[in-house]
Amino acid sequence: MDKLRIQTPEGISFSFLLASPISRMLAWLVDFGCVLAVTALLGQAAALLSIVSPDVAQAAYLLLYFVISIGYGIAFEWHWRGQTPGKRLVRLRVLDARGLHLELNQIVLRNLLRAIDSLPLLYAVGGVVSLLNRYSQRLGDLAGNTIVIRNPVIVQPDLDKLIRGRFNSLLSYPHLAARLRHLASPQAAGIGLEALARRDELDAPARVVLFGEIADYFRGLVEFPLEATEQISDEQYVRNVVEILFRTA
Repeated sequence: MDKLRIQTPEGISFSFLLASPISRMLAWLVDFGCVLAVTALLGQAAALLSIVSPDVAQAAYLLLYFVISIGYGIAFEWHWRGQTPGKRLVRLRVLDARGLHLELNQIVLRNLLRAIDSLPLLYAVGGVVSLLNRYSQRLGDLAGNTIVIRNPVIVQPDLDKLIRGRFNSLLSYPHLAARLRHLASPQAAGIGLEALARRDELDAPARVVLFGEIADYFRGLVEFPLEATEQISDEQYVRNVVEILFRTA
């Protein structure tokens, strides 16, 4: 199985491309190199402890490596919404297994269990578990209820053509627009964009139903004031959301 399919209560179906163990190993090698570089830099201070005792210096270096390796994954996956430098380079991303927003406790748990997944060497335990798991989850993913997906390249859309210069009432509330950017997943943004790009391929009844479901999903993420939404159709609401998610300042 190379895909995970999730259907929301609103009836919208999401399909995620699961990362293979090989791509995850490539991402880990990049991150491992970064961790070693940082540890070597900061480990110079630990080396001074060899004056007291070589054993104390070695213990301090191992503790430093453990703290950096765990903190590295937690910090980057939280700040970059499920990505580390290695995952970003290989185009992978960590997600909640139910398609929900990734929580900090999930990130912490999956990274803490790296110590077990990496046993006895080169993530042997985690690799075996992911090969036997239908969603390629290691122990940390199972405990944190997370998955790792392939993050495909999203071609920059011609927003001027799709939006057609219409007034976006949602932009009058920048704090809510920023919250929407934070909560909306790349997959949901892609669905909204594709619906706009292919609207002319749908007949009128199907188009009304489709944009109604997508609009309801985004409304469930962030509630804008009534005066910003009551005079616009579901299709225009989706168009406004897509502009917020894709257009750079």
